[in-house]
Amino acid sequence: MEAVKNKGVLNLVSVGPGFEEMIIPRAIEALRESEVIVAYELYLRWIAAHIEGKEIHTPPLTQERERALLAIEQARAGRRVALISSGDIGIYAMAALAFDDMREDDTYEVNVIPGVTSANACASLLGSPLSHDFATLSLSNLLCPWSWIEQRASHIAQADLACVLYNVQSAGRQEGVYRILQLMLQHKAPHTLCGVVRNAYRPGQQVSIHRLDELPGLQFDMLTSIVIGNRFTQRKRGWIFTPRGYNDWSEESQAQAAAQLPAQAVWVFAGTSDGNALAAELAGQGRSVVVSTATDYGGQLARGDCPGVFVWSGRQGVEARRQALRDSQARVLVDATHPFAVQMSQQLMSLAQELGIPYLRYERPSEIAADDPHACADMQEAAARAIAMGRRIFLATGSKDLATFLQASGAQERQWFARVTADPDFLRRALELGLPRAQLCAMQGPFSQAFNEALWRDWGIDCVVTKDSGEAGGYRAKVEAARALGIPLLTVRRPRLDYPLVAHDFAEVHARLAALAGA
Repeated sequence: MEAVKNKGVLNLVSVGPGFEEMIIPRAIEALRESEVIVAYELYLRWIAAHIEGKEIHTPPLTQERERALLAIEQARAGRRVALISSGDIGIYAMAALAFDDMREDDTYEVNVIPGVTSANACASLLGSPLSHDFATLSLSNLLCPWSWIEQRASHIAQADLACVLYNVQSAGRQEGVYRILQLMLQHKAPHTLCGVVRNAYRPGQQVSIHRLDELPGLQFDMLTSIVIGNRFTQRKRGWIFTPRGYNDWSEESQAQAAAQLPAQAVWVFAGTSDGNALAAELAGQGRSVVVSTATDYGGQLARGDCPGVFVWSGRQGVEARRQALRDSQARVLVDATHPFAVQMSQQLMSLAQELGIPYLRYERPSEIAADDPHACADMQEAAARAIAMGRRIFLATGSKDLATFLQASGAQERQWFARVTADPDFLRRALELGLPRAQLCAMQGPFSQAFNEALWRDWGIDCVVTKDSGEAGGYRAKVEAARALGIPLLTVRRPRLDYPLVAHDFAEVHARLAALAGA
């Protein structure tokens, strides 16, 4: 009887994300019943009222295994022990270490007490993004090879699962998250809705909603979790949610549209004015042409610019593109997307290679001088230089990169003005980033020199930032307007991609197509 009386207890206790009201009653009961508490010191803050007078051990953050061994030793000695973890102790936490170090002949009682996970907590602050199948992925490579993490991320993206990224970034692991985000962008649509949550249910809580293609421009840390939706994730009243029922996920309309695609057509991936003009010219020469755009708005413009051309537009992901190209036996893939649409170009090159379809890149000529002193290598450099040079800064870079500027160091001390396409999603994004309505111009470009001059003069702009978008993007008009007003124009250079075949004007496109299987 004495042996039974002194039998130890190991309580593996989950204490949730950070506030006592998020701890389940069974966890509080286990804490009160335990004699010994083993925990990382931070966790004691929200359980202090339940562990007064108890023996407390707090090995530091990097000594997880030492904590587990200490708790096991105390339980083997016949004591009632609580090993504490935030979130759920069975998910990326201490329970696995405790089971790993147990022996088959141990006799102490084990209780695993669940808790609110980081994924659950973050999802609740965003709305309901995990309402259907989802995955979690830790980006810490301390206990898992980085190659495995990348492989799993790629499979998650290919399956278009919603997912939650844990252990996103640390002082010694800065670049991994951006590699994972690029893998996601290879298979998920750039407009996929995502959430970034820092300090969920703790002091300093921060919650924001972004498109997937905005995330590479943000900074994170170990207190941040990233929630990435799937192709069906939607916005409503400042929340995001993923529909639950399969009945709401019907792709019949998409399948019907794909079934109407002309066979053996030249596919022009556009979304730009010159891309649409190219498609119209190709169709005018008697070629069967499909124009694909990434947004419904782009599709509307294409239908107006390319009469008689089949337009395939909307929120298709990589799998829908793969299937449509394969089923319609696409003859040639012409990539006429924007010079800065890097993820899309990479995806199209990959699809062309996989499906054995000839790929041709139409690259509008650059207008920026090689020795331009105001040229910037990327958006981050442009943001730093703009903040140093101006006080009333105009952004002609599009909506995707607004966060890079508005959240840069020193940005709050400047006044920001921007021009974005008049699309509800783009406008919402600018407003959520804090851009005042009175400093926002929502219009479809390109714009004349006179228009630029009048707008910048009336707004008192003293620095302009743009992209090397070429003449089709109105670059020359911006240069001349800035010169006339005597203000600096910072230009972000184009990203460099290794295209297999490139044409720089329409005549060259025609010649290249003629050589590609007689297209």
